[in-house]
Amino acid sequence: MPPSLRTRTRTPTEPELMLPPPFTAVRLREVGDAFAHAASIAAEQGAGTLVYVGRFDLAEFAVVLEPEEPLRQARRAFYAGMVALADALAAHAQPETTISIDWPDSIAVNYGLVGGGRLGWPQGVAEGETPPWLVFGAMIRTVSMTGIEPGLNPLSTALEEEGFTDVLSNEVIESFARNFMVAFDAWQESGFGAVAKNYLARLSPESGARREIDDNGDLVIRRMGKAEPERKSLLPLLKAPAWLDPKTKGPRA
Repeated sequence: MPPSLRTRTRTPTEPELMLPPPFTAVRLREVGDAFAHAASIAAEQGAGTLVYVGRFDLAEFAVVLEPEEPLRQARRAFYAGMVALADALAAHAQPETTISIDWPDSIAVNYGLVGGGRLGWPQGVAEGETPPWLVFGAMIRTVSMTGIEPGLNPLSTALEEEGFTDVLSNEVIESFARNFMVAFDAWQESGFGAVAKNYLARLSPESGARREIDDNGDLVIRRMGKAEPERKSLLPLLKAPAWLDPKTKGPRA
C-alpha cells in the first residue's frame, strides 16, 4: 500500500499556495532548507505537510508521508515523487519539450539538468521496520543565477531557458502536489506497477533491455542474451543525490 497523505485536517498557513485538501503548506524564508525542516517536524505535523521555500529562482519543497509498509518497500514512494515531479514539469512545458529522468533521482529538461528528488526517513529504522514517516524533497531550477549565457553549458539548464517563461516556483509546487495525488491514487488502485511503469517511461531507452523496479526499490535490468539480470541498488544513491551540489546546496550547475 502507498504511504498515507490523508491525516487530520489543519488550516493552511500560506493561502497563496493553492494545494489539494490533503496538503498543508509551511513556508520558509529564502535561507530555509525545506528537506531538513520537513524532517524535523514530520513526527509532530504528520502526513500531508508540505514545506516550501519562498524564492523565485528555485522551486524547493518537501512533503511528509506516513508509510504502512516496512522501510524496504516503503522507500518506493520515492518513485511516486519522481513521477509527480516530471509530470508537473510536463504540464507546463512547451510542445516537443523532453522531460526525462536520469536514474534514479535527476530531472532533465531537453537533456539539461534542472534538479531532482530525494528521500529521507528517521535514523535507526531497520529495513524490516515501518518508519513513522518519510520525507520526499525536491528542487527545480526555475531561473539560472550563474551568469553563464544560456546554451553554453548543455549539461544544465533552467526552466526559464527552456520555454517555461511564465511558470513560477509556486506553480511548479502546486502542480507537483496534484500529480503526487494522481500517482498515489494509481498506486492504490492498480498497485505499485502503475507508478513504476510511468517512472521507467521517463528513463532514456535502452535497446534490448527490459527494466523493472524491485520490491526494495532497486532497478533490475534484463538484457537480451544474458541469463543474469543487472541490479542497480537504490539505497546508496538516496544517501548522496546525484543532482545536488554539496557546496551550493542546490542543483549542480
